Amino acid sequence: MITSSSSLLLFSTIILTLTDATVPGTASANEINQSEQKKAPNPGGALYPQESETRYLRNLDGIWNFRKSPVDPEYGYRNGWYEQDLEKTGAVIPMPVPSSYNDIGEDASLRDHVGLVWYDRRFHVPMWWARTEQRVWLRFSSVHYAAQVWVNSQPVTYHEIGHLPFEVEITGLINYNGSNLLTVVVDNTLLSDTVPQGTIRDIVVGNTKVRQEQTYTFDFFNYAGIHRSVFLYTTPQEYIDDVIVNTDIQGLTGFVVYNVTYKGTSNANCLIQLFDKNGLQVVGANECAGLLEIGNANFWWPYLMHPNPGYLYTLKASLIGPLGEIVDTYNLKVGIRTVTWSNTTIYLNDKPIYLRGFGMHEDSDLRGKGWDPVLWVKNFNLIKWVGANAFRTSHYPYAEEIYQMADEMGIMIIDECPSVDTDIFTDTLLVKHKQSLTELIRRDKNHPSVIMWSISNEPRSSNFKADSYFKSVVKHVKSMDLSRPVTIAISQSYLNDKSGQYLDVICFNRYNGWYAATGQLINIATSVVDEATSWHRKHNKPVIMSEYGADTLAGLHLIPEYVWSEEYQVALLSEHFKAFDKLRKAGFFSGELIWNFADFKTAQTITRVGGNKKGIFTRERQPKASAHHLRNRYHAIAAADSGTPAPDLSYYISDNKPAIHEEL
Repeated sequence: MITSSSSLLLFSTIILTLTDATVPGTASANEINQSEQKKAPNPGGALYPQESETRYLRNLDGIWNFRKSPVDPEYGYRNGWYEQDLEKTGAVIPMPVPSSYNDIGEDASLRDHVGLVWYDRRFHVPMWWARTEQRVWLRFSSVHYAAQVWVNSQPVTYHEIGHLPFEVEITGLINYNGSNLLTVVVDNTLLSDTVPQGTIRDIVVGNTKVRQEQTYTFDFFNYAGIHRSVFLYTTPQEYIDDVIVNTDIQGLTGFVVYNVTYKGTSNANCLIQLFDKNGLQVVGANECAGLLEIGNANFWWPYLMHPNPGYLYTLKASLIGPLGEIVDTYNLKVGIRTVTWSNTTIYLNDKPIYLRGFGMHEDSDLRGKGWDPVLWVKNFNLIKWVGANAFRTSHYPYAEEIYQMADEMGIMIIDECPSVDTDIFTDTLLVKHKQSLTELIRRDKNHPSVIMWSISNEPRSSNFKADSYFKSVVKHVKSMDLSRPVTIAISQSYLNDKSGQYLDVICFNRYNGWYAATGQLINIATSVVDEATSWHRKHNKPVIMSEYGADTLAGLHLIPEYVWSEEYQVALLSEHFKAFDKLRKAGFFSGELIWNFADFKTAQTITRVGGNKKGIFTRERQPKASAHHLRNRYHAIAAADSGTPAPDLSYYISDNKPAIHEEL
């Protein structure tokens, strides 16, 4: 057992092996305790936690204690690992939160672990939170894939589906006179009825099950752990539960339709104030639901479409008590913009938009899918450097802070739920698929950057069961939000796909010159034009190419161009650009999203050299030749579509004048 006082022993144990933090047990089913799974699902956290005049916020990020479960998932439950500090029941290792646990150590057994892992830490709550009768809430921004949580040995919540937040009130369990124990068990197993799906295989030596092996069809690594920040925050007894906004534009006037809901015992009133970027109030109201009218408003515009992109107002919602006192306050950034669409075009503020951008991943060295502000500030700087205006959150919802940055910078988002390679199409899967979208829309509904919902990536949509399945999923999304179009990134042929008929926008993924006709460039442009045109002819809807590209090893240069070389990636992009320019004149084509923004990790296969290398940037965010090539195109398109002056993108070469020679 490692104790906090034995720091030298702690470090020597870490250096030896991370898998020492495992207690041996016997084999059985590997999943979180079944009784917790049968409870109603945690609905997720609708509002991002914040400090205000009435709310207090603590961040619980840092170094937690960690232990990998043995093969028997019940071992930790039977031995009371949640009843006391983990370090009192065996060896632990330090684990940073937020991060994926897979790449923290030096041992493949932790990287490839399938099943349960345990986390814990202690925290204190100030006495004055009790004296002021504050409600105390615990919020996890994302735990992948499923989590069960205890506070002071008492179970408080269970959540399934990674990449989305969940929270629970813990007021009655808090110890104000000492420390509090927070314990979390995380399960990364993916099955036929999880979102996303996977399969599990037992690895048996003799007659003993020694471990489990996870397989899945999607092409990114199944990172796991407490991936995003953990918050402790307070609200008053009566508190604002949700704020919903929709916006509209008529001429130069902006409209904000709002609805503030609250929880509590009394009837309260609301004070609504809307402030501009300079902190000046432009309009107000005294109702919890209503319409705000802003004359000569500043609208939210995408990057390079307007001189002042990403303009945000601040809506301050205050709950007012019977004596006129402020009971609770919440501040929400609001961008005034509209999204509409026809059978050929997507419009933002009644202007046609053309998406130029990427599919991306939350992925980086060491952290895996852990939230990292340094990485994402760099990502957005590179997005703007390239001249992109959009990305798809392939293939799951990203951290909330990413959407906040996109709002500020005017970057449009196709917001995708975690359903990737959807198959089998059972009723159980459908329920969870809808739940993932319920939580996604509740979380992201107010972001002006979110212009479209993607309900799946590359589902097996030629299956006859996909017809009624996706009809039901689209109906569910429309029941929650009619203000944004719905799409799927489709990989099936337009001849066989059953989902496109229910969508508002057709997105398709195709790898001409890579998976199809590898190394052959000559027919790429014709193939892309023909397929995009066929999709439009079949469904009479706007079309976006949401994935295309080629794996490229940075530094590999071959002339003439050859697969895996930087030259081949540039040549393949150029052939697609020819198709896109022809399609841009056809009247129905609405965007081009390359796969991928940056290289990322995948499961080990013979077709992946350290991961997927289709990025125009390396995993370290350094440019390949294709990044410069794409930058030239995206800035040229911005100049053509919006009149934005293109920057000087080239280094000085020559003045193209002959040398002068004079005789002395």
